[in-house]
Order: sequence, then structure tokens, then C-alpha cells
Amino acid sequence: MLMRMSTLFLRTLREDPVEAEVASHKLLVRAGYVRRAAPGIYTWLPLGLKVLRRVEAVVREEMDAAGFQEVHFPALLPREPYEATNRWTEYGDGMFRLKDRKGADYLLAPTHEEMFTLLVKDLYSSYKDLPLSIYQIQTKYRDEARPRAGVLRGREFVMKDSYSFDVDEAGLEVSYEKHRDAYIRVFTRLGLEFVVVSAVSGAMGGSRSEEFLHPTPIGEDTFVRSPGGYAANVEAVTTPVPPAVPFDDAPAAHVEDTPDTPTIETLVAAANAAHPRPDRAWTAADTLKNVLVVLRHPDGTREPLAVGLPGDREVDLKRLEASLAPAELEAFEEKDFAAHPALVKGYIGPGGLGEESASGIRYLLDPRVVEGTRWITGADAPGKHVFDLVAGRDFTGDGFVEAAEVRAGDPAPDGSGPLELARGIEIGHIFALGRRYAEALDLKVLDENGKQVVVTMGSYGIGVTRALAAIAEGNHDDKGLVWPRGLAPADVHVVATGKDPEVFTTAERIASELQADGVEVLLDDRPKVSPGVKFKDAELIGVPTILVVGKGLAEGVVELRDRRSGEARQVPLAEAVPAVTAAVRG
Repeated sequence: MLMRMSTLFLRTLREDPVEAEVASHKLLVRAGYVRRAAPGIYTWLPLGLKVLRRVEAVVREEMDAAGFQEVHFPALLPREPYEATNRWTEYGDGMFRLKDRKGADYLLAPTHEEMFTLLVKDLYSSYKDLPLSIYQIQTKYRDEARPRAGVLRGREFVMKDSYSFDVDEAGLEVSYEKHRDAYIRVFTRLGLEFVVVSAVSGAMGGSRSEEFLHPTPIGEDTFVRSPGGYAANVEAVTTPVPPAVPFDDAPAAHVEDTPDTPTIETLVAAANAAHPRPDRAWTAADTLKNVLVVLRHPDGTREPLAVGLPGDREVDLKRLEASLAPAELEAFEEKDFAAHPALVKGYIGPGGLGEESASGIRYLLDPRVVEGTRWITGADAPGKHVFDLVAGRDFTGDGFVEAAEVRAGDPAPDGSGPLELARGIEIGHIFALGRRYAEALDLKVLDENGKQVVVTMGSYGIGVTRALAAIAEGNHDDKGLVWPRGLAPADVHVVATGKDPEVFTTAERIASELQADGVEVLLDDRPKVSPGVKFKDAELIGVPTILVVGKGLAEGVVELRDRRSGEARQVPLAEAVPAVTAAVRG
């Protein structure tokens, strides 16, 4: 059945939608692929649905080729399995919760670990049934606080999630690598540049985690790379710990007047002016700043927390939150200062912090704050700082935390060289889950000795709608979308221009012959639309091959255009069908 522009459910737009910030969002809306239904929620129109199904097909083919089996779960799920794993609470505000008419709790699934686990528990009981990998391609729901960038970060999205089930860790390693290899094939076929980086497991749990990121300046994730091959999401970067410093000859800590120095910059300036050191000038790296935040735990409780780090670094809130998951961060507000009157804004020091202190505020240190390092830091009194405060001698923390910003040029944790920073879109994530969900839901099988063992699991996700948006983000120009071959909503866009009935008859015949030859055609047969509008629509929609049947027909030629290169050539009418077929299949 030919797709005809005259009857296709489509309206293209000449102006960008006001809320759109990135190219993929603008163009998918303008070209009539999606329409906004609510913040972070989109309706897929016929052209968009065709592209989405093609992306799904690539994912499905590679999952099936790897030996994984497809299932399909409901999106509306009962509370009880998520209660058993504590994720009903841990997910916090990110989960959509609702009640049925009888008052029973349900949720719209953000992920399906619990349901996959229970399904396998229901059907399998022996090591002979394993290994097993099953997957689904399904709509998920997360209550994003700030949905943005169209379908890149929405509240409703399509995801492929798969799960492996093995008797032991060795089996999990094999399943993990099979999924990793399948993902490489998927993203290669989709034409997406990607980087595989180490990541944190976060609320998912597990012993190992990697993200597949599509590098792009509009990406929400920051990742690092080194010349020696190290790659990690910035949240997963660990700080190389410097060796301890001898402090036998260190002077005693001493408090000095430093009025009007509530910031690191003013403190460094005052220290150099009033308390210069003999060997070099003080810098921000010599100061220890103590940043206060509040942790909001999944059960709703609030816990104040202090983080001590070198003054030349800022706290990276995403890194800090990843280190403390599933808790979420909130600002330390005036009411929190009021509850801890001993804290002096701008002059907070280690002396007033720690679980054993009067404040009782947990105090975590940056890994660089090793034993013997000397610092200038707050003296817990207005206008005063303490100098030569030695870690391990004068103060200790309650532990260490990765919270400081990662900067270009920092050493890679594995010694493979200086780090460079880049941004990317997360298009896939794989986890070695281990036994967390199997233990919580009592998924066990009998091993070869007849002993019950807890099954070991892996979890593997691909953001299907996000991958589609990433493809659009990387395949467009100033005129519109330029879909890769095989993902476009059609193989060729046949455009009939002018008023001559023969043009439309010929375009119809060519389109029918192409269709009969297995080439998918989008035919612009609109009779009262100008050639200029038709050309603009063809460029906006982005089918990679465009065939123009117009004024050249009088000379017995049609025009074949390559949307990606912009090249156009005249083709004799008799050769139009084989020329298009060769372009599509060549």
C-alpha cells in the first residue's frame, strides 16, 4: 500500500516549537513524526511510528540472534513485588503510583526486574533450565522532574530490557559479555557512534555496570576518556589517592583573624596578605572547604551531611548523589542552620563536624585529604580560620566520598594518562545485578548436587526512543532530517511537481513499480501544493533518496536526489525504477 502525502496523517511545521531546545526535538515535531501530548509525553504519528518500529526491529533481531527470548509484561503492576525489594520506597518521586477502585496500590513500571524474577521463579526450578536470557520491548514510565529535549528525556518512553539468569558468577560473566557484544552490534547497525564507559549501579545495585554513550554536546551525561583507553561516566571516576604525608615537623594548628573572608577567593587573598608563607603563595588548593547538604532518604527522613574537599574544587552534586544512592540531595537551608546554631556560615571547620561532635553531622572527606596533609579551614568562629590543620593529627572524618568535580587533565585512576571530558547521551546500560532481586524474591534452583542455590542475575537496557532521538540528533542539516538508510520511514520519496496531469500519472506509475519491486515509497501526490513547499517537506522529512517527477518529464527525464550529499542527477524516465532501486539497495 503506497503512502500518499495527499492522505497521510501529517502536518509539517515551518517554525520550531517554542519549548524545543535541541535539534532532534525541533525536527521530529516539525516533520510530523511526534506531537506533544503533555510534558515529557509524546504521541507517535505514522511516520514516527515507522521509524520507531525500524529501530525496534534492529534491536529485536540482534537480541534474537544472540539467543535471547522475547516476552511482554504489563506496564501496570502491583505494589507487592516492589515492596519486597524495597524499591517501592527507594524509587522515591521517580515512580508513578496509583490506586485502583478498591484502594490497592499499583505503579506504572519504570523497570521490570521484579516481574522477570517472579516469572522465572514461577516456571523454573533446576540448574538444567539455566542459563536463560529473556527480554521485552515495552513502554516505561518515570516521573522525571524536568522532562526535556522531546523524546530524549521523557516521562513515557520505549525501552528494551533484558535479564539473564545463571547458577553462578561465572555464568553471569558469560551472559554479561553476550549482551555487551549484542549491544555493540545493535548500535553499529543503527549507525550510532558510541563509547562504552564504566558506570555506577545506583539504585539498580550490582557489582559491575557499563553505559553505552553517544557522544554529543547536548548530552546530559559527562564522561571521561584517557589516551590509554580508560573511559567512565564522571560519576564512576575514582580519585587516585595520594600517599600519606609525614607530619612530624608540622607546626601546631593556629587560629588567625581573617575578617570578611566567607569565600575561598577572599580567604586566599587575606592569607597571602596577612599570613604569607615563605616558600610560595597560598592557593585555593591549600584550603579545605566544608559544604553542607541534606540527604533525603527514600523513607522521607532528612539527614544533614558535610563534605570536606580542597577549596579549588567544586562539589559535583551528581557524583555526590551517585555515591549516596538511593538518597537524594537537598539544599542545606536556613531552617537547618537554625537547628545547628554552632555552625558559622562561611567559617565552618572540621571541629564542629562529625558524628561524634556536638553537631552530630556526618562528615565525609574527599580522598585527597590524606593523613598528614595541611589545610587552612574554618575555625567555627566569625572572621577566623585555622592554619596548619593536619589531617589525621587534628581532625578525621567519618569516611570518604567521591564528590569533587572531575577536571580535564586529572590523572586516570588506572594510570593511563590525563583525562579529557566529553558529553554524551545514554543509549544503553548493562548491569551485573548479582543476587539482590533473586534473594528478595526467593528465586532459587536446585544445583547439580540437589542443593538449592540463589540465582545470579544481570540486567540490560536499551533506550529505544532515546536511540531514535540520538539518531535524529546526529543526522540532520539546516533543512531537516537526513535518516540513515534502513531507518527512514520510506526508501524513496517520489515528488510530483507542477500541474500537468501526466506528471502525476507518471509519478504514480513509478511509485507502483517501485513498490512492486519491494521498495517502500512515500509519494507526494498533493495536487494543489507548490513545488517549493513539496521540496521543503521532502528535505524536512529526510527520506535519503528523493525522486522528482516534474518539468523534466517533457524531455523524458526525472531527477534523482541524494538527501545526504545533496547531489542531484538527471535520469532517463525509462531508467528511473532501476536507478532508484540501485540507490536504495546499493
